Amino acid sequence: MDPTIESPARPQPATEPMLPDPWRVERVHAETADTFSLELTPVGGPRPLAFSPGQFNMLYVFGVGEVPISISGNPEIESPLVHTTRIVGTVTRAMGKLKAGDLLGVRGPYGSGWPVDAAKGRDVVIVAGGLGLAPLRPLIHHLLAHRADYREIALLYGTRTPQDRIFRADLRRWTARRDLQAQVTVDRAVSGWTGHVGVVTKLVAHAPFDPSNTVAFVCGPEVMMRFTLQELQRRGVPPERSHLSLERNMKCAIGFCGHCQYGSMFVCKDGPVFRYDRVRSLMKVREL
Repeated sequence: MDPTIESPARPQPATEPMLPDPWRVERVHAETADTFSLELTPVGGPRPLAFSPGQFNMLYVFGVGEVPISISGNPEIESPLVHTTRIVGTVTRAMGKLKAGDLLGVRGPYGSGWPVDAAKGRDVVIVAGGLGLAPLRPLIHHLLAHRADYREIALLYGTRTPQDRIFRADLRRWTARRDLQAQVTVDRAVSGWTGHVGVVTKLVAHAPFDPSNTVAFVCGPEVMMRFTLQELQRRGVPPERSHLSLERNMKCAIGFCGHCQYGSMFVCKDGPVFRYDRVRSLMKVREL
């Protein structure tokens, strides 16, 4: 059986699924003008939170509400728990005002993860757009921690401008490595930028991977993902070996409320990571 059809094993929440646990903000790091990372530690001492790369947590700002946010930290270590998000609404605006020492409710982890086992022994291409690098960051940490299990690894990352790049320290380290082919591009260059200019899909055609033996992981705005997956198919990567993260309309994280129903599936339970051939037809349905 082709290993790409197997769903990865994933840790399940250990507590009552709708009851958040209190975590303390240890550090707030500004990634861009409107994007930040929160480093969290559990109240009451160390409590491991095992998660698979690609999973998400529900973060609850007391008195305001909760939102689903991908885990963007390193799955190879237990702490701190890292979440990266952009200020786009009431809850994330309140999260952006948190300071070290403040409390935040956490429940999870939830959802499917990136199928890392399906990529063993193959080339790996990772394509990220903007904030889409956050759900892919744990995957990159995992691949590099188990580097001997994979062949070529290519990271293609695109943002609107150089100022919109997140995880810049990581990007510097990744681009300096010889065992990871990392390329960064921007839609609009500014003075001093010497890297690639253009949409990230343009990097796919010349990325160093063998399409006959490649697994692809994609995350970003849905329009960017659609065009990226088309380019991967042109290179010869089959849809069943392409995976994407669809984090949309999730409210309860356990398939109870129905907000994230996607055809016959629920993004929170059946995703957010999906194999492309299973959702390709749904992505063509307007306003689904």
